[in-house]
Amino acid sequence: MTNQTVPVASVSSRAEADIVTGLLQSEGIDARVTADDAGGALGSLQLEGVQVLVAPDDAARARQILAGPPS
Repeated sequence: MTNQTVPVASVSSRAEADIVTGLLQSEGIDARVTADDAGGALGSLQLEGVQVLVAPDDAARARQILAGPPS
């Protein structure tokens, strides 16, 4: 992954972010989690939520995957 990333999801917990990241990685998208929570030790610091980041080139596909199958 490059140094430039964009958020594709904001969730309420690191556990949920790990699930989203795993889903994206299973689809071949390099994703990472960022949170201001002392590395997961202080979950109460997640006031801004936990973000899942991907490379800008993968953002549209990642959002499509996270949106689920077309109705």
